Amino acid sequence: MLLYILKRVGQGLISIVGASIVIFFISRLSGDPIVLLLPTEAPPAVVEQVRRDMGLAEPLWRQYLIFAGNALTGDFGNSYRWQAPALSLVLDRLPATIYLALAALLFSILLSVPFGVLSAVYRGSWIDTLGKGFAMLGQAMPNFWVGLLLILVLAIGFNLLPAYGYGTPAHIIMPAIALGWYPVAAQTRIVRSAMLDVLDSDYIRMGRAVGASERVLIWKYALRNAAIPLVTILGVYFAAMLGGAFVVETIFAWPGVGRTVVEAVFSRDFPVVQAGVLLTSILFVTSNLLVDLSYGLIDPRIRYDR
Repeated sequence: MLLYILKRVGQGLISIVGASIVIFFISRLSGDPIVLLLPTEAPPAVVEQVRRDMGLAEPLWRQYLIFAGNALTGDFGNSYRWQAPALSLVLDRLPATIYLALAALLFSILLSVPFGVLSAVYRGSWIDTLGKGFAMLGQAMPNFWVGLLLILVLAIGFNLLPAYGYGTPAHIIMPAIALGWYPVAAQTRIVRSAMLDVLDSDYIRMGRAVGASERVLIWKYALRNAAIPLVTILGVYFAAMLGGAFVVETIFAWPGVGRTVVEAVFSRDFPVVQAGVLLTSILFVTSNLLVDLSYGLIDPRIRYDR
């Protein structure tokens, strides 16, 4: 078990280092931040001095080594735009992103699990057809399109929910639906497929033969054994929501990490972009590691010997 954990942690560290290299060099492709920080009539000598003070006059490879060394101590530099430590800015906005991702994940589970189970139990019926059609509809509508439709109908058309902002339970409903809509499709299909396999297993037939309640067999025993692939994709989607919520956060003016990184990209605020992406990478790796370790709790037959 310990060897398995160390191996997965090592793989995660390699992924994080790779992400840091990619985001460091790609962020530089957006242009020179000095152009936005100084007026156009600034003398060349002043521009060059500011570039040296900010460490942008060094070769890129040296800039990265300096950045990586400082990042190991938790120093990602100061934001060019907000004039504050980049890591503090990202951490201040992280709770809002986690809140949104958890709400979206809960929404997707509440829809996908019942749809998937009922589609498997009543396979070939109108319920199964409805569930598969709903899953296809979910994949055909990206989150930004769902968000715009929700604003148009619920906020503008019927004035039921606030179109933007943060602070009350009403503010989370539309962003959570928009972010959690797409995963519903994949989760429904996975639950249905896993349930079909489990419902045809010998121990379910034995349970029916001895007169066990169909409800208990389906919702307690069959669903638990079909939950392993669902747990896998839930962990992946939760991590993806943390890192991919920037579109939804921008649409609904949600004060999370994604929106902050988007604003930093447009202002060429390299420290904030790097801090936000690296923090998201760490959360993604941690989430996947926890998912792997949770398999043994769901199914004790699983061994960590590889």
